[in-house]
Formats: sequence, C-alpha cells, structure tokens
Amino acid sequence: MDFQMSHSPVQNAALTAREQQQRQGEEFADPLTHWKQQQSALPPLTSAARQQLLVEWNDTAVTYPEDKCIHHLFEEQVQRTPDAVALVYEDRQLTYQQLNQRANQLAHYLQRLGVGPEVPVGLCVERSIEMITGVLAILKAGGAYIPLDPTNPKERLSFILEDTHAPILLTQKHVAEGLSGQSAQLVFLDQDGISQESEENPTSSVRPENAAYIIYTSGTTGTPKGVVIQHTSLVNYSEFARMTYALQPDDRVLQFATISFDASAEEIYPCLTSGATLVLRTSSMIDSVSLFLQKCQEWALTVLDLPTAFWHELTRKIAGDAAMLPSSVRLVIIGGERAQPELVAQWQSHVGQRVQLVNTYGPTEATIVATMYRVPTSAEADSVQREVPIGRPIANAQVYVLDQHLHVVPIGVSGELYIGGVGLAREYFNRPDLTAEKFISHPFRAESGARLYKTGDMVRYLPTGDLEFLGRIDHQVKIRGYRIELGEIEAVLEQHPSVQEAVVIVREDVPGDKRLVAYVVPYREQTLTSSELRDSAQKQLPNYMIPTAFVSMKALPLSSNGKLDRRALPAPEMTRRELDETFVAPTLAVHQQLAHIWEELLDVRPVGIRDNFFELGGHSLLAVRLVDQIEQVWGKRISATTLLAGPTIEQLASVLVQSEDTNSGTASAHAKSGNSRHPFSSVRTLLKSLVKPTQHIETGNRK
Repeated sequence: MDFQMSHSPVQNAALTAREQQQRQGEEFADPLTHWKQQQSALPPLTSAARQQLLVEWNDTAVTYPEDKCIHHLFEEQVQRTPDAVALVYEDRQLTYQQLNQRANQLAHYLQRLGVGPEVPVGLCVERSIEMITGVLAILKAGGAYIPLDPTNPKERLSFILEDTHAPILLTQKHVAEGLSGQSAQLVFLDQDGISQESEENPTSSVRPENAAYIIYTSGTTGTPKGVVIQHTSLVNYSEFARMTYALQPDDRVLQFATISFDASAEEIYPCLTSGATLVLRTSSMIDSVSLFLQKCQEWALTVLDLPTAFWHELTRKIAGDAAMLPSSVRLVIIGGERAQPELVAQWQSHVGQRVQLVNTYGPTEATIVATMYRVPTSAEADSVQREVPIGRPIANAQVYVLDQHLHVVPIGVSGELYIGGVGLAREYFNRPDLTAEKFISHPFRAESGARLYKTGDMVRYLPTGDLEFLGRIDHQVKIRGYRIELGEIEAVLEQHPSVQEAVVIVREDVPGDKRLVAYVVPYREQTLTSSELRDSAQKQLPNYMIPTAFVSMKALPLSSNGKLDRRALPAPEMTRRELDETFVAPTLAVHQQLAHIWEELLDVRPVGIRDNFFELGGHSLLAVRLVDQIEQVWGKRISATTLLAGPTIEQLASVLVQSEDTNSGTASAHAKSGNSRHPFSSVRTLLKSLVKPTQHIETGNRK
C-alpha cells in the first residue's frame, strides 16, 4: 500500500499496489504519518472536481420498497411462485410454499415464547434445510437473528449469547451438546409442538427500522463486537442484487458461506426474493476444486458467490489443468480480499466472455456490499487495470475518499474511505462509544441523522470513477476472506499467565499466502511452548484467528521514538523441536511422492512421514490443492475427512495403497496408527468452514 501523495493524479493512479508497497518499504517507516504530513501539500480542488467527487459519482439514488421488511419480499415471492423449488440440500428440497409454511409454524412458536421486534434470537445450526427455515422464522416472528458457527469455541459462543442477552437459542440436538450452561432457552428445530402451529403468515409489529440480524466481527479489545443491520438496509441490498444480477426463477444459486458471515445473506435473500432456487453446498463439495466443479455441473448451478481466496484456487485449476467451468454458470461474484491480477488474466483467457465476473467490496457495517466492479471479459482485457478495482457505490450508497480533516482528496490521491447511505448498520450492539467513534455525522449532507462510516480502509479514485483498494490505516487484516483485528488475538494471548506482552502481525513470505505470526515476551523465568499458547488461544478464538507460528522473544524491538518497530520483528525460524522426536524420513516410493507434494505446497523441507500436515503450515485451501494433486497422481479422490483423520504421509499412503475406496470410514481406520493428532476440535470444523485456516507449525518454515 502507498500513502505517498502525488501532484499527478493520472501518474499516481497508474501505480500498482505492489509498486506502492515497495515504495512504502523503501521510503517510509510510518506510511500513515507520512500520509498525514503530506495532506497540507495537496492542491485545492476545483469546484468542478468537487462536484464530480461529491455528487456525480455518488448519484446512486433509486427507489426500493423501503416500507417493507425482508421477509415480506419473500412472502410476496411465495405468492408468485408457490410451487417453484426454493431450497435444495443433498437429496431434500422444498418448494416456496413448503418453505414458507415451515418457517411460519416455527415463527408462530417463537412468538408464543415472546419473540418480537428487537428481540435477539441465537441461531446455532449446521448447514441444512432447517438453517434457512430458522432464519426466516426468526424474521417472520419479528426478531433479529444472531448467526452462530457451531464450530467456534464454546467461550466465544457463550460471550455472544451473553452480550446480546438472547432469551432463545435455536439449535439442533447434536449441536446443543457443546452449548451446555447457556442461560438462553434452547429450542430444537425438530421440537415437538412446532408442527402443530399454524402454516399461515404470522403478523408482527416489526418495522423496516427494526433489527434483522446481529453479526459479530473481530474486535480490538479481545472480544468480538456485534453489528446491527436493519431490515431496510437488507431490503435495499437484496433489491439491488436481484436487479443488478438479473436473478430469475430459472437461476440456481449456490449457498457457500458460513451463516455467521454476512456473505450468506448475499446468497440467501436476493435468491429467495426472485423465485430462484437456493442450493446449499455440502461439506464435501470443497474437498477439492475438481469435486467442486463436478457438483456445480451436477446441480446445474448458474450463480456462484465465492470468497476471493477460493476463487483463486478455482482459477488455478481451470488454467493449470484445463478444467472446465460448467456451461450452466453465468455469473461469479467474488469478494473478501484483493483479487490477484495475474489470476484475473488467466480467468479471462480460459473462461472468456460467457461468464460475468464481479469483484465486490463491503464491510459488515455497510450491509454486505458497498461497491462493485464488473471485471471486463477477455475481449475487453486491454481495458483491465493492473490492479482490480473495487468499483463504484451500489444503489443508495455513497463513498468518499477523505483526508484526516474530512476534506475530499483529488482523483489518484490516497485517503480513507467513508461510506454513507441506506446500507449503514444502525449501531454496534451495546457499544455506544464505538458506534459514536465509527459512525460520524455526514459532513456533506444536510438531512437529519445522515451518517458516514469510517472504514479504516485506504483507497483512491481512479480517473474512471472506480475505487482502488490500497490497504489499512490500522492493524485490521483480511486473511482468506476473514476480517481479523490483530488486537483481539494479542489481547487473548496476553491473558495467558506466563505472557507479559504479545504482538501479532501478518507475514506474506510467499505471494498470496498470508499467515498470522505471534511474537510473545514471557515473564522472567517463564517457559512457553507453541502448543501451550495454541491450546490456550483455541479456547476463545475461532480457527482462522489462531497464529501459524509463535516466536518467543526476550523483548519486542522498539524504534528510536520508543514505539514498537514491527518491521524489525524477525521472520520465524523453523526448528524441529517436537517434530524432531517423531521425524521419519520417507523411504517407500509412495512416501517420497507425497513428501515431494507436501514440500512444494508447504514450502517446508524436509518432510517426515509422521509430520502433521496442519502443524507444518497446512490450512484448508492448501488441503484443497493437496487433494487435487493426489487425484492427479494416483487417480484417487480422498475426502477432507480422510485428511483430517489421518494428516500424515504415513496414514495417507496407507489409504492410497491399500484401497481403491478412499471414503472417510477407511481413513478413520488407518488414522488409529501413527501420529494422528490434528488441531481441530472435530472433523466438522474443516468440513463446515468456508476456507478456515488451522493451527500450524511451531516456529515457522524450515528449509
């Protein structure tokens, strides 16, 4: 990222993010300070330029049903297409009328328990027909749903339920086993009595300004924070997406994201308010890219909404192995992190014009998406930017690039992105101080209550009117689509009784492979191990927030002014330590072949046949590549269950050699021998995750 000012907007706009990052590293120890110092040198804006930036490029006003709630739009669609298939999961499906009736019965039941406007209801379920039924039922009852990932640590789930004072938790019996001790009343989705309720649409006093959902995101204080999204914001986005993506009843939309992330709302509501079919992915669908493509073909999917990190893997497969995107697919939406330009070029070359690729951007606080960019097809490739823009504001949204004094900066000059409009979250739940800090009065609009959200993202306008993302002004990061506050990880690590101080940074030693590294200073005469720190962090943090490596230091490096010098933090050095005790060199041909694949994927050498894939730095996206490469070499497809149950070369070799059938039962049998310890609390953790990374190596890469 580059915060250097330029008096030549066009020249500045031509710089790539990589060039900017290089300049930053060479010239500035503190780019944010430099950015602030240079603001006074900016040339004044002409009235025409100011009009363009403030008004013309923010002319996004369109009408939408602002008097309705999101479930009202679904109910209207039920009236239009009652017999159309609304929902598919594995071998089950429901029509719009059937889904509506089931949701109505549960909604009536919830209303009897006191659910109504502004009543938060927890929803902790696995991906299933019941998950969608539960979401709709809570909305129909008038409440606000709090989506919870059952694979997250119990302490994190408990905090969210206690923070919201949710009186009711909708769940499944097998999931509830890990939720004991909650004060919320448990309601099982298959509970007796629900099926006796009325199938008619319930009535409630819920209004568009009431909360629709509360999604918790990473927080800087060591605990997550709840973002409250109103019905009117969700309705606005759903209508925008439905119209912009031209969703029709013959579309089949993949539901990919975990319910606890707002990307799931992007998949669910535009689909179910347009008469299309929502197809829930299975856990095994993302075992490998080849299996993903196979399922897309079998299910005749037309719209894919994918995290950018997974789309990168998909593109590599299409470009490298001549794999084909099914002919049914017409639209692919990506978002969550920077799209690598070289992979965009490969996509354009191999996929061509028949599939529209859309790059989106938006924090949870702006209701899913704030800006979008239609990536040119291969026929228009000469017009593609070297960096893929995040585009222009969506309907009824405004975006502003401002300096630290809230002054508009010229085209091509970096500044902080502020977002306004209908999509803004109402508040952070029970956090008026943070709400006041992040949601400020709108400096360019006179209407009462108008606000801007301070994103913390550095961007700049391109001459085309599109925005280009440059980076962060703080220590929030995005890894594989997950938004992470490094301060939250640091706060959790410092709760360990032996840790005096902790700092977490993101390292990208291999382009495109970002990893969290923790640097800890133990109290004098205290000894810390990576396993101890990892196990402690796991109790409070989800897997994607667990550092890859832990580095113990006597003291953290400081700059000349006494501040932490993050650039002086050393790269992790790999020592075998615990791994040395079990190192066994590969001798059999199958062991050697697997070891070679692992070494290339993990950038770790040497690899022993009893080393754990995940403890060496493996994560779910690398697991996808591993499964694909095994299929290419041996012609056999293993599942994620197989890898989780037996994450060593020795165990995988047994599966490959002894049986043509690589189902999870076989893998489980083989996993009983050797070092089968893996860093997941259950096999479901990887299978249910979007692209969740796992705990990895002890102290870094070894070469």
